[in-house]
Amino acid sequence: MHALQPTCQTVSALSTRRPGSGTGQQPEPVLARLSLLDRFLPLWIIASMALGLGLGRAVPGLNRHLVALQVTSGTSLPIFVGLLVMMYPVLAKVRYGHLGSVARDTRMLVSSLVLNWVVGPAVMFALAWLLLPGEPAYRTGLIIVGLARCIAMVLIWNDLSCGDREAAAVLVALNSLFQIVAFAFLGYFYLKVLPGWLGLPGVGLHVSIGEIGTTVGIFLGIPLVAGYLTRRIGERARGRHWYETKLLPRLGPFALYGLLYTIVILFALQGRTITAHPAAVARIALPLLCYFAVMWTGSFALGKAIGLPYDRTATLAFTAAGNNFELAIAVCIGVFGVTSGEALAGVVGPLIEVPVLVSLVYVALWARRLFPNAAAGGT
Repeated sequence: MHALQPTCQTVSALSTRRPGSGTGQQPEPVLARLSLLDRFLPLWIIASMALGLGLGRAVPGLNRHLVALQVTSGTSLPIFVGLLVMMYPVLAKVRYGHLGSVARDTRMLVSSLVLNWVVGPAVMFALAWLLLPGEPAYRTGLIIVGLARCIAMVLIWNDLSCGDREAAAVLVALNSLFQIVAFAFLGYFYLKVLPGWLGLPGVGLHVSIGEIGTTVGIFLGIPLVAGYLTRRIGERARGRHWYETKLLPRLGPFALYGLLYTIVILFALQGRTITAHPAAVARIALPLLCYFAVMWTGSFALGKAIGLPYDRTATLAFTAAGNNFELAIAVCIGVFGVTSGEALAGVVGPLIEVPVLVSLVYVALWARRLFPNAAAGGT
């Protein structure tokens, strides 16, 4: 039983087997069948965050050494390695032959595009101005976080919540294309044009579309191609049954190993900055908490309202609520400097996002009972 699937199997078992339901047998102790990693995942994530913060605080110059290793300008090599290990097993699970049916689901595609590129940036802009009116640097950093739509960790949250893997792959690819085209334009609009229309002070944002395209291509393109080739070659060599029952269970745990490693590196990079400004972190955290709550809850409710099944509703909610922290941090550091308030706001993003979205995985699994036949259908 591999690392990402037991959560879904557990929900199905608990939903379909009840004491005295005809067989006369007691429900199987499904919790006991979970691996140690699965059973205490929130604890491991919190421990990884604490370890990263501690390393960043305790080891002088650690962040400089980690930042010095880069894939592209502003893109950390250690974080790229973690994201690659994290995303590859999930993308290897995708049944690429089913992507056509996902692409024909216009309700989901249109909803996702509107939520990610119209609603999400607007919600973050409003919350940043309402809750940080006297903090222009933090406010700007949060707006940039709102513009960077998630293309990496969302695959983990989606898989843990039993979301539709094929739908997640399509939406992540779609967000990646829009990110390349729209990020710089929306940055100019939300930081310069819209504040001017509202009589508010604005700032400039000069970001190279080429650099964004390179970053997105590396972070998504490499694990996507690797996952696709693994499935094609594996199924052709040994068949689908072997691939999904033998190989995938061996690859599965590495997704969570990569997640935990990435969290350690990410917080080690900025551990000293975060621990040195606790009051600022608390102020930045408030609009972020509101943002994740509004985006996830609203997207989940929309998915149910328009008749999406549970798995695609979960995918819609997590792709709308998550953000591309690596791109946001890279932009904030590249434009405003590593010690800037904008960079601090970008760093606080994953500090809040990781535990909040892990919690929302459990909320999604609880809400699965609201969808007819969701537990029995599986994903």
